[in-house]
Amino acid sequence: MINLLIADDEKEVGTFLSRLFTLKGYHVQVVNSGQQFYELDFHNHHFHVAMIDLKLPDCDGLSLLRHLKTLQPRCKALIMTGYSTIKTAVEAMKLGASDYMEKPFDDISVLEAQVENLLNHCTAQHQQVVHKLAHDSGLIMGERTSMSALLETAYKVAQKSVNVLIEGETGTGKEVLSRFIHLASPRSHEPFIALNCGAISESLLESELFGHEKGAFTGATQQRKGFFEIAGNGTLFLDEIADASPAIQVKLLRVLETREFMRVGSSQILHTNARLVAASNENLQQAVMKGKFREDLYYRLNVVKLDIPALRHRKADIPLLIEHLTERNGQANRTFSDCAIEKLQRYDWPGNIRELSNVITRTLTLTDSEQTIIAEDIVLPNNHVLQPNIETKAVQTIINDPLTEWRKRLVEDFQQKKEMDLTDLLSEIKKLESIVSKEIVLQALQQTYGNRNEAAKRLHISMRKLRYILNEKNHS
Repeated sequence: MINLLIADDEKEVGTFLSRLFTLKGYHVQVVNSGQQFYELDFHNHHFHVAMIDLKLPDCDGLSLLRHLKTLQPRCKALIMTGYSTIKTAVEAMKLGASDYMEKPFDDISVLEAQVENLLNHCTAQHQQVVHKLAHDSGLIMGERTSMSALLETAYKVAQKSVNVLIEGETGTGKEVLSRFIHLASPRSHEPFIALNCGAISESLLESELFGHEKGAFTGATQQRKGFFEIAGNGTLFLDEIADASPAIQVKLLRVLETREFMRVGSSQILHTNARLVAASNENLQQAVMKGKFREDLYYRLNVVKLDIPALRHRKADIPLLIEHLTERNGQANRTFSDCAIEKLQRYDWPGNIRELSNVITRTLTLTDSEQTIIAEDIVLPNNHVLQPNIETKAVQTIINDPLTEWRKRLVEDFQQKKEMDLTDLLSEIKKLESIVSKEIVLQALQQTYGNRNEAAKRLHISMRKLRYILNEKNHS
């Protein structure tokens, strides 16, 4: 017989659920407080499913969940929650809850189906499903418990229509994880649209997100649908959300609050049912504290937050990642020696999986397709000091010598010549500044494999400033 445990302080709810599931042939135990829950004899009474309310008068549901999972880890837990505590319900899922249900119960048949799904849940089969979805999306679960727990939480969350915030360093695979969420969700047959907010200007980003009408601005020769409209019932992934301008943040907040938007140049209200998954390589909560990101938008996005570990924290997964990357490059038959793998594991990978992918691709390309790859075949990024392409002798002087020495020589020249055209000198200094700025930006772009957003962050300049410097180069 199926043993069902119900923990809810509302006696009417407990009585109703007891009668509902008793008629289905279950044995039901109801408790109305945390004290009654702790007094249960979990050692002699095994429960298959526990339905736990998050808000009890004498304790919170998370404490009960921890107690249950300690004594009966195989018992499936269904969290019952009000809408205002959905975020806490997601935390419960991270602690081992299998699912959650919003109260009040609008459709009892949905609740019945959830309980039946938990009872029919086969752990081995479930793991196969998660692994297949991870493979299809390009994710490697690896050997670290933290990564497996992350994907398990992402899989559970994917079933719900809630916004997700993914945080992690550049190159950790935030877009790949968002694809996993899309494939694991009921929206998997709908469009998946990805957009990098830091890669395009504010005016273009608004048009990309919401679309525009013909004649809305110069160059708008025809009506264009935005990504919210194109995504429809699918998933919209917004990468580097922290780079969205304040004006765009306001518009995003309105969409999340009302599910409504307007094309640029139009007064017609359109509706969207797209699920939003946002990502950032910087801590959004800190960005809020610094005044760089809207607090109300942050809380709208942060219904569920998933943190992807950096590659340096999961080096044990590097052999599996190598296998996946060689297969993706169409060279599944290639092998790496133990020394080669050890060399890759000793490196800290500041560019994470994206950097590893570039190294593996370059190594496979430059070595004989018949040979085993050894440590000497692998050239790590930190073995290369990227030298700037110096255009003038004056610039070479500035870079090779301390600036104080360069200034000292200028003063000595003035003392010897007794005169100097200061306007011409300042003009030359401005040219030198422009040249050096361009070379440093190019170095940063080389080191970040062309990722402009990451290059700007390393140089502590805005994307607008970076584009300005590169445009100067085009006109010099």
